[in-house]
Formats: sequence, structure tokens, C-alpha cells
Amino acid sequence: MPAPGEGRSPLRIAVIGGGPAGLYAAALLKRLDPARAITLWERNAPDDTFGFGVVLSDETLGGIEEADPVVHQALRDEFVRWDDIDIVHRGRILTSGGHGFAALGRRRLLEILHERCQALGVELRFRAQAPPAVELAADYDLVVAADGVHSLTREAHAAHFAPRVTTHRCRYIWLAADFAFDAFRFEIAETAHGVMQLHGYPYSATSSTVIVEMREEVWAAAGFDTLDEQASAEACAKIFTDALGGRPLRGNKSSWTAFRTVVNQRWSYGNTVLLGDAAHTAHFSIGSGTKLAVEDALALAVCIEEQPDLPAALAAYESERRPVVESTQRAAAASLRWFEELAQYLDQPARQFAFNLLTRSRRVTHDNLKLRDPGFTDTVEGDFGCPPGTPPMFTPFRLRGLQLKNRVVVSPMDMYSAVDGVPGDFHLVHLGARALGGAGLVMTEMVCVSAEGRITPGCAGLYTPEQATAWRRITDFVHQQAPGTALGVQLGHSGRKGSTRLMWEGMDQPLDTGNWPLAAASPLPYRAGVNQVPRALDRAGLAAIREQFTDAARRAADCGFDLLELHCAHGYLLSGFLSPLTNQRTDAYGGSLAGRLRYPLEVFDAVREVWPDDRPMTVRISATDWAEGGTSAEDAVEIARAFAAHGADAIDVSTGQVVPEERPEFGRSYQTPYADRIRNALGVPVVAVGAISSWDDVNSLLLAGRADLCALARPHLYDPHWTLHAAAEQGYTGAGADWPLPYRAGSRTPPTGRTDAPRPRLSLN
Repeated sequence: MPAPGEGRSPLRIAVIGGGPAGLYAAALLKRLDPARAITLWERNAPDDTFGFGVVLSDETLGGIEEADPVVHQALRDEFVRWDDIDIVHRGRILTSGGHGFAALGRRRLLEILHERCQALGVELRFRAQAPPAVELAADYDLVVAADGVHSLTREAHAAHFAPRVTTHRCRYIWLAADFAFDAFRFEIAETAHGVMQLHGYPYSATSSTVIVEMREEVWAAAGFDTLDEQASAEACAKIFTDALGGRPLRGNKSSWTAFRTVVNQRWSYGNTVLLGDAAHTAHFSIGSGTKLAVEDALALAVCIEEQPDLPAALAAYESERRPVVESTQRAAAASLRWFEELAQYLDQPARQFAFNLLTRSRRVTHDNLKLRDPGFTDTVEGDFGCPPGTPPMFTPFRLRGLQLKNRVVVSPMDMYSAVDGVPGDFHLVHLGARALGGAGLVMTEMVCVSAEGRITPGCAGLYTPEQATAWRRITDFVHQQAPGTALGVQLGHSGRKGSTRLMWEGMDQPLDTGNWPLAAASPLPYRAGVNQVPRALDRAGLAAIREQFTDAARRAADCGFDLLELHCAHGYLLSGFLSPLTNQRTDAYGGSLAGRLRYPLEVFDAVREVWPDDRPMTVRISATDWAEGGTSAEDAVEIARAFAAHGADAIDVSTGQVVPEERPEFGRSYQTPYADRIRNALGVPVVAVGAISSWDDVNSLLLAGRADLCALARPHLYDPHWTLHAAAEQGYTGAGADWPLPYRAGSRTPPTGRTDAPRPRLSLN
């Protein structure tokens, strides 16, 4: 691939693909420098397009207005706008307003861009297959590959772009109706074959886009795999006759397809750059495809204008756009998964279902939905049980005999600060401060059931009388000084991940000296050649460790802990039995999921037997290993089902940390879909964890029915009084966030320096 030109501005530009991304990039680049010779190839005819309407945000329109007022004015003249979203749940229409949409026909959008390109002097070659990018790159200064989701350019240079394409579980078809919906409409059909959904929105005064989507197995069972375009349109119109008012649907080269998420490791190669769907895709349910394409074009044109040469421009383009695209793709993935799992939400109360749908991508939250439509949000809060003026996070929750004053949990966090397993002054201050900070439940770090079960020499334990005495000091402080706050203990055994350094000295790295022997389900080191090989536990070893758990549980009860959590996550001993990646046993404790569950359930039963009956027990699990062949989301539901059947009062749903080769999908609230799935599949209470960082997130998750409790770790390290401050920021002063008497004077936000100085009354020119 030839290297990019060294000049400040490319003069000869080839554009592959005549969709919105390619056309708008061509128009902007030509407008910025009329001397440029720009040629665009589009294999279809000018009026030949798929789909019907496209949606653009006000933010995107603002960028277009600044970059090219001519295009912006033409779009403004065509747009239809609306504010409402209608959600139809079992025949009941629930409307939420204040959302603000603008849409127009895709064909009209392309016509506007065609006209603008031609007026500026861009050469448009329709019905023409572009030469391969490698040939164009030799003759042109810049090659813009906007050739779509099936990009030939991307595939031709896959070794460099390193694409990853994921095909998803639903089939969908783009259709149209010859009338205008008066809102964005979501409607669900519960058929004999399974659940189907309709996404509909107007794109002109007389037309609407209609997307029909369903799981692959539902699509096949309903016989859509045998129907052509016309028959599919007729069948969909019949299924959704109420939404359509008995009107027909029509297609436009419409076919059933499965959405493909495209991710590329690199977006440019030499003087060739990917744009729009060629570089990335995001599910249509958040209306992002055209928006991302237009914004890509804007960013590329600006970066070429601002940077000293093409290499710098392409690097700046990717640097600017990648974080935005990745954020959008995370939101789109959450929305996509929500619709894939739609069936599990249908039994929710109607308004909660509607709130759940509206907040599915995590971009719309409780707080901004309350701004958009306070009446709708107030009714959802009322259904949830929020007294007037009480945010969802400050409603109480009961687990067995324990009444929690609010829904906030301080997540277990290893402190690596114990001496011989004994918690000291640090633990008293650490846990005491967070208890004073207002959380309903404060969890200890993983408390180890034996010296050999520690992760590091600094880990706390509950296997000696001295340790129990030290823990009693802490529980007494919390109960006396922070009444209403519960203190929970998490019991665990490190398994193959033990005998390592303190986290800040080298996480998961073995000790230089003083190592102790490790035990696990199978003789597999955490990292081959780095960590020691554990011994596979025989029946005597299993019995001995089970007894260590029960001894620790008895001590925990005597110490006055209010709740006990069994740690079956993150690759530690009990987690090592659950995952097929770490359990390769051939006896009764391995093999099938039932076999892998056997020992963790035996430990749970033994602990539950000695733990006081009125005090709750929870179980923390890793709901996915984030690795091929590991625990799946379906497995996690069955694991949770088994523990619930044995008496677990709630499931604390974490993920990963089981194998070092994991590939987590990090992002805001990234683990909560797994808690959501377990809660709505089983009806068992769940604790959601994983990058939940704001009180708005907590309120949103609770109100949508995705979690019963929310556990936060790092926010409580940043601010021990996170819960009380969340109450102050929301203007809440009720019993769910009762300030300790010595701190009550600080319950209002302190004043800051004045920033609203009086404006001049008179100015002289």
C-alpha cells in the first residue's frame, strides 16, 4: 500500500461508495478546497437505495449547519419532527414525551447530497464498480472507503485493518407503511411461535419506516425463512395489524438479515481510510448508523483541514472518532441485547416495562428521563413504591430477616492490609467510614477461611480466635455508630490464585519467598510457567475445606455480621469448580454443569446449616468468563437457579477474573446485563456490580427492574460518603439516608466562590 502524500492537503481524492458517509465526505472536502479533484464511485443507480427513513440528532444537525449551511437548510426543509415514544405492552399504550427526533427519507437525503456534490464539482460515477483500493491508492492522494458493512476494501486488507465482525441472534427486515406514525412506536406481538417486535417511526408526512425483528428461532418457526419480500411484508402487516390500523406494508429490496457489529482495530492503511459502516456499525435500535456516518465525514474533513499532512490527519481522525464510536457501540450493544432478550421482560408491570425499554441503552437514564417527561417518570416511581420525593435508591429492601434502609452496597474490596489474617485499625477506619457514609449494606473484603486460602499475606481471615476478636470490634463499631447500616462478610478461599504478592507489588504474581501450597479443582496453574501448579483436591481435601468454611461461618455469626456471602466468583476456589475452563475433573465434581456445581452447593448447604436462620446468605458468581469455552450467560442462569433452590437469598452477579486470557467488554455498567438476565429469568433478587458509578445509574437500574441492590466499589474509595452525598445532590432527607448526628451539619453542599458577578448595566462603544 503506497504511503500517504506528504503535502498538507490531498488534491486527488477517490471515494468508494455513494451512501451518506461517502457523499458527505466528498462534498465537505470539495467545499473546503475547490481545487481538489474528487471522484466518487457508486455501483448502484442514483435513485437506487435500500431502506426508507433515517434519523439524525440535533447534535449532528448542528455540526452539519456549521460545516455546510446549504446542506443543513435542505435537510431542515425536509425533516419531520416529533417528541413522543409510544410503547405498546399487551394492548396498553404508554407514551413518554420530550425526546425530540428528526427524520427524513433516505432517498431524499441521498438526493440532497447528490445535488450538493454536483453543485460543488464532485464527479459522481453511478452504476460503476470502483477499482480496488490498492489501485486507487497508487493514483490518488487519498482513498475514502465508505463501501458499507460488506466493505470490499476492508476485506481486501483485513490483515491490516483487523476487523472483527459479530453476527447477532435476531432477524429483521426494513419495510414501510404509507402513513405517518405520530410517535416513535415500539409494539410487541406474542405469537404462537414466539415474541416479535415492531420499531416504527415517520420519515415524511405520509410515510413511516417499519422494522420487524425477532429471534432467529422465532423467525424460522414462523416460516419467514421460506417467504419472499412481498409475502414477508403481508405476513408482518397481518401480525401488527393494530399498530398499522389494518394498512399494508411494502418493501424496497427488503430481505431478512441478522445484524452484524463491525469493529476494526485500525481505520486507515497508508492513504486509505475507512468511513461509516465500513469502519464500524451500531445497532439500528439506537438510530445511529447515518448519524455516525455523517459525523465521520465531518471529522475527517476537519482533521484534513487542521493537520499539517495526511498521516497526521488520518491519525487525528481516528483518535477523535474512536472514543465516540466505541461509546455508541457499547450503547447499541446494550440495546441490541435487550431486544434479543425481550421475552424475559414481558411479565413486568406495564410502566416498568416501558421505563426498562426507554433506558435499555443506558444513554437515557432516570435523571434525564425525569427532565424529559416528569409525569411519566413519577408514575413509574409510584409503581415501584417510592414515597413522594424519595429516589428509588433510598427505598428499603428486605432479605430474610434483614431490612436494608436503602439499595446501595459497598462492594467487597480486598485491602491487603491484614497481619496474619487479623484486621486492624485500617479495617476499622475503612469499613467504619463507609458505614458512616450511608450505604445500606457494607461488605468486607473476601475473608479467607484458612491461611492456605489467602490470596496474599495481607489478606484478612476468620480462622483464628484473634481474627474473630478483631472482627467483633469492627461489627460493634458499625452497629453502635452507624445504626441502620448492615455489615456483611464475604467468605472465600483463594484456590489456585493464592500465594501471590500484594496488589500494588504485582497482582497475581507469586511471592518471591514464603509461598504456601495451593489447592484447586484441577491441577491447572493460573498462569502457566508463572504461578504454581495447585494440587487437585481429593475427597479428604474437599471435606477439610468445607469444614473450614463452616468454622468461619460460625465465627462470623458470633462476630455479629448481618449477612454472609459465599464467594464463588473471580477464579477463586469455588469459582474454579464452576467454570469448565478451570474444572477438568472426571469424578462426580466435574464434567457437566451439575457436576461442577456439586461442591460449591455442598459448601453452601454446610454454611447455611450453621448460619443463623434469620440472617440472609448471598452468593457471588462470575456470570461469564469472558473467554471461549467458559461459563456462558445461560450457564449463569442455571448456577443462580441452583443456589436459589438451595436457599440463597440473593445472587451477587459479577463477571470474569477466572482466566488471564479473558477479554471483558468494559464500559459503564457493563456487568449489569447478567444480573438483569438472572433476575428476570428466575425472579430471584440480584445485586448488580461493575462500573456503576453514579446515583443516576443506580436509580435507573432499580426502576427498570434490572437489579434489587447495586454494589459500588471505586466510587466508595473516592468518596466514603458517596451515599449521603447522593442524597444531598437529589435533595433527599428521609430515613434511607440518615446522616450520623456528628455529621449532620455537613448534610448540605458547602457554598463555593461566587461566579455570578453582576453584569454591567451600561456599555459604551
